[in-house]
Amino acid sequence: MSRPNGLARAAVRFKPAAFVGTFVALMMSALIVTACGILLETGLRASVPPERYAGAPVLVAADQSAHLVTGSGENREDESIPLPDRARLDNSLVAKAASAPGARTAVADVTFPVQRAGAAVDAHNWGSTAFTGEKLTAGSAPRATDEVVTSGAKVGDRITLTTPEGKRTYGVSGTTAAPGVWFTDSEAVRVSGHPGRIDAIAVLPKDGVSAATLKSQVQQATSASPAAKVYTGDARGSVEDSTLAYAKENLTGIGGSFGGIATAVAVFTAAGTVALSVGQRAREYALLRAIGTTPRQIRRTIATETLLVAPLAGALGCLPGIALARWWFGQLQAKGAVPEAVDLSISWIPLLVAVGTAVLTGLLAGYTAARRPSRIKPGQALAEASTERLRVGWIRTPLGIAAAVGGAILTGVSANLTGDDAANTALGIVMCFMLAVALLGPLVARLCATLFGLPLRGGGAPASLAAANSRANSRRLASAITPIVLAMAFSSVLVFMHTSEDRVAADQQQAGITADHIVTSKEGAAGLAPGAVAEAAGAPGVTSSVGLLKTSVLVPMNSWLETASTQAVTGTAKDLARVQDLKVTKGAIDLTDPGKVALDASLARNAHVDVGDRLTLRLPDGTKTAPTVSATYERGLGLSQVTLPRAALTGHVTNPYDTELWTKGGTAQSLSALGTPLARADYTTAQSLDRELNAWANTTMAAVLGGFAAIAAVNTLVMTVLDRRRELGTLRLIGSTRSQVLRMIRWEALLVACAGIALGTAIALATLIPMMNGLTGQGPYVPPLLYGAFAGAALVLGLAATSIPARWAVNDRRRGA
Repeated sequence: MSRPNGLARAAVRFKPAAFVGTFVALMMSALIVTACGILLETGLRASVPPERYAGAPVLVAADQSAHLVTGSGENREDESIPLPDRARLDNSLVAKAASAPGARTAVADVTFPVQRAGAAVDAHNWGSTAFTGEKLTAGSAPRATDEVVTSGAKVGDRITLTTPEGKRTYGVSGTTAAPGVWFTDSEAVRVSGHPGRIDAIAVLPKDGVSAATLKSQVQQATSASPAAKVYTGDARGSVEDSTLAYAKENLTGIGGSFGGIATAVAVFTAAGTVALSVGQRAREYALLRAIGTTPRQIRRTIATETLLVAPLAGALGCLPGIALARWWFGQLQAKGAVPEAVDLSISWIPLLVAVGTAVLTGLLAGYTAARRPSRIKPGQALAEASTERLRVGWIRTPLGIAAAVGGAILTGVSANLTGDDAANTALGIVMCFMLAVALLGPLVARLCATLFGLPLRGGGAPASLAAANSRANSRRLASAITPIVLAMAFSSVLVFMHTSEDRVAADQQQAGITADHIVTSKEGAAGLAPGAVAEAAGAPGVTSSVGLLKTSVLVPMNSWLETASTQAVTGTAKDLARVQDLKVTKGAIDLTDPGKVALDASLARNAHVDVGDRLTLRLPDGTKTAPTVSATYERGLGLSQVTLPRAALTGHVTNPYDTELWTKGGTAQSLSALGTPLARADYTTAQSLDRELNAWANTTMAAVLGGFAAIAAVNTLVMTVLDRRRELGTLRLIGSTRSQVLRMIRWEALLVACAGIALGTAIALATLIPMMNGLTGQGPYVPPLLYGAFAGAALVLGLAATSIPARWAVNDRRRGA
């Protein structure tokens, strides 16, 4: 008898069709692992070279992340999240940094927006030119507080600037070629909107002092300030570009969190395909056992077959995986989620992991599937190879029941949770039910064949035979149903979660916006000018006006910090109520006290606070504060989750100008001098675009998972049809026409598709209903056309994946006859 490795090579060489399905499944799993691994590695390594701080070898700046520390000792956890705005340092640290032995000088850096002739201009302190390198083209540096250096003017000119502290006229003492405005150091700190605070400190070394040495010395000199961190190299770019932190979070979230789910699904599906391939050759293994092959030789043969197929499949899967990662990364950059300066990192690590995953998946799945055919007696093996074994497995069945019970328990738990607590259980629900479907596959398939086969039994000979075949071959049916269930369940949860939130947000906006006009800043402006609210109040016909500064704050939950949309209001609560109907459910909104805050009711429940309680939150720059909750309201998803008086954010935002101006009464013409007036419907449409990135991310994830599952479903269906060539040929020999055989195959495909759609939909609803009730207080919104597209795609794929190979198989048997 041939050695096991000889048997394996012969099987792959002379029966390549039996391994094509395994090859495709393992290649697709490697594709998913490669793409997600590359994005994860890019997120971990992402950096941007410094531009403004390129001339400062050592930089001192505040930590740009907020931290929530829970537990202690070995159970201590530090949850961090990028801050919505820039954290700053106290100006007194400049002297401490300059005291480092190797420091030649330490220079404060202050950058903030000002408005000049209605356009936004970056303003700086003149001292920062020591490391940025701007030179005067005429005149002299500013010496008095009413002097500036700028471009586009002449020495001696007078220009009017709108600073965060208001309008003021300055004399031009000098000019530069670079765009911007430069104040004296003291004036820049005073009018920046955060007096006494600076963005960073550039430390310049003495001759012969290295950056590493100076960094160590500056760390020691500023060690008394826990907020100060010292940066060198490309790390300086993260201080300069605040979007890098969010980019790293997005990339690691996609590559890590979603990548983990996608990898589990890919491995899960590929393992099922490998097991199906091994199961389809049960007759061969039975014959090998009958002629004296030992169980160990059977297992070695299957392992060798896998090693002949899996490495090549994994390696080939890496190529389209790299292409998918490049496309995904490019889309994130195009949408502004990743800075243009960040490059995609491609190393051997994710490629090796992808190939290793494919090999391990194939080996484990093959060993598991070969366990029974390699252990049973030769005679029993031949008997089971001729007919499907109906008895349930004593290992799979209890595990499957436990998974189903676990999914049901999580569904019940999720129904009693709110907000992110409910959303966080979604993955567990889907995975539990998917595992149950996989483990209980034959039982589930037999039940589906019985239920969906009832209408087929009266539909003629092909339909009746399709129902009988499906019931008798429940294991084969289960292999075909599982990928369709997976595609429907994951795609529906990801897409319909967003459509549900979008629907609720749109409804809340439509009901909550009662303003007649909403004025936004003109193109190129930093925001609305200070005093715009008062000017609007004096416009003809205006009865109420409020200014809104839109930003975000961080709210601590159980063990993490959640970003909450925030509006800081300039105006009275009475005026706010006339332009916004937040639907206050408890308490009253108080805009007179910076120590008061109003919250969306769902956010308040998640944070475990009520009216009268203090809520410890982080302002945009990371400053901790603990305002008292004065009110809760219901329309936070469509408007803003947090409502604060404008004074609460003074000194805590980089851009302190109001973002929007809401008025009751007045005309667009009378308000046009203040900005760009929008009608209510136009504003609602513009606001919905803010969720475009989240919608795109969810849709892309659904497409990746759904596409992979669809390919797996097609792969499995093709494998099962091609494995039935003997059966189809027998039907032709006993008198069945080619048309009858093909109709039987189509009815079976229809049964498989309908069963997969029904089960996938049930799992999706079991996940979405409690999750959306917790997030929005309403049930999920499933657009009929979109759901119809999902179901229709599953039907078309199922029919095409069976009809095409069935035609070939029938024609092949006829030619053979």
